[in-house]
Order: sequence, then C-alpha cells, then structure tokens
Amino acid sequence: MDAPARLRALIRADPWRMALLREVAALDLPDAWIGAGFLRDIAWDALHGRRPSPCRGDVDVVWFGAAPSMSEDRVLEARLRAALPGVDWSVTNQARMHARNGDAPYRDTADAMRHWPETATAVAARLNGGAVEILAPLGLEDLLGGVIRPAPRFTGEKRDIVERRVAAKGWLARWPLLRRAEPY
Repeated sequence: MDAPARLRALIRADPWRMALLREVAALDLPDAWIGAGFLRDIAWDALHGRRPSPCRGDVDVVWFGAAPSMSEDRVLEARLRAALPGVDWSVTNQARMHARNGDAPYRDTADAMRHWPETATAVAARLNGGAVEILAPLGLEDLLGGVIRPAPRFTGEKRDIVERRVAAKGWLARWPLLRRAEPY
C-alpha cells in the first residue's frame, strides 16, 4: 500500500477524525483541509502500535479564500464548535498568512503549507465527495517514518523554532520511536 493510501486507511478507521472531516466539508470552503496534529498524531500513534487518540492541541482547519479576514475565521470556528462541542478548533485562511510570515503571497493552501516548520506537520486531509484526500506538499515519508525534520525554510538560523516546538509539544516523550533527521 502506498503512503497516501496508508494514511487514508488510518483516517477512515477513526470515527472521530471522520466526523471532523465531515463538519469541515459541510462548510464548503475553498481549498479547505484539516492539517498538522490531526494527521501527525494518528500517524505517530500507529507507528507506536497505539490506537488513535484525539489531537491534544487544537484542530487546524486551513483554507484559502479571496477575503482573508480574521473575523471570518472566528465565525467559522464558532460554527464548528456548535456542531462539535469540545473540539478546540483553529481556522485560518492561508491567504493572509504570508504577511505574518514575511513571505510573498501564497498561491493556495499547498503553497502555504510549504512554509510550515516541519515536514511531518505539513500534511492535511479533507473529504471530497466522500473520499479522503491527502495534501502533502513536502511528502509523507517523514510523517509515516517517524522522522522529525525541519522544512526547507526552517533549517539554518530558523532551526531553533523547530527545536522549541519539539520540546514544547513533548513529541519525543510521547512518541519515543521518533528520530531526528540527520543532518538536523
């Protein structure tokens, strides 16, 4: 089974994740996905032979729309909270994130994800016509192989950002089979 098929199978077997994907699909947002820990956690739980657990942090919904307004994201979060209370939703229109990051404008959600800190986190999923789709602009090898690797934009002087995230999120304690890429 290829990497996207393996990840799709993990997601389809998890009723909690499928429910969240259905709610985001119901919003009918352009280029909308759930990413980061939503997929990282399930993949690394599987790598450790564990049953999938819900995300420990927020559930990152990313989308790409023409009117990049923070207030619109807050309205969408409220709609998702009303539909699925107890989930810590974080909705972000990626069309405005280039300004925060000091980058040229992003073309779409995939382009924005290329600017995320780690390769294993720059992964997202969505439902399209009932089928689970995977978006992985930096590939799936590190995610499914348990490798922590800074994304290309986070090597060199920005590497400390990744180090702080790894420590703050407790990834190595929670998933001891993970390894850092060499050279790191």
